[in-house]
Amino acid sequence: MKRCMVAILLLLLGACASPVRQEIARDTSVAEAPPPAGAGQELAMRALGFVGVPYRWGGSSPDTGFDCSGLIRYVYEQITGRPLPYNAYGLARFGTTIDDAELQPGDLVFFNTMREPYSHVGIYLGESRFLHAPSSGSTVRIADMNKRYWQRRYNGARRLPI
Repeated sequence: MKRCMVAILLLLLGACASPVRQEIARDTSVAEAPPPAGAGQELAMRALGFVGVPYRWGGSSPDTGFDCSGLIRYVYEQITGRPLPYNAYGLARFGTTIDDAELQPGDLVFFNTMREPYSHVGIYLGESRFLHAPSSGSTVRIADMNKRYWQRRYNGARRLPI
């Protein structure tokens, strides 16, 4: 079941590189050079392999569980070998701020879930979906940013240097 879900999501990620999204990216001037094509998708695809891993406060390993920032840090360090800030608030200050229209798979999306800005983070997958480790008693899962809960708490997005 998990493999089927990952395969379907990988197909969705491929669909996210539509000509419309590519045109938006081309028309946008960014101070920093964009990451290599597919770098963000690699982050998203690797993260998908952790769907179902239990949530654990402060967790940063698939063996013991993840919290939201621990999941991001683990996957990013596996790809780049570079560390990231420890919590969602620290991650919100890292990388480049991007417009919602520029969202691509692998970008980080931030939410206010604890009455504090940037208190939760996930990895954007495309088609308004993101992967995250939500809370105690749950597992790493995919959520829909169009759901009212997430829309009301959305704080913005950032692109990591990969």
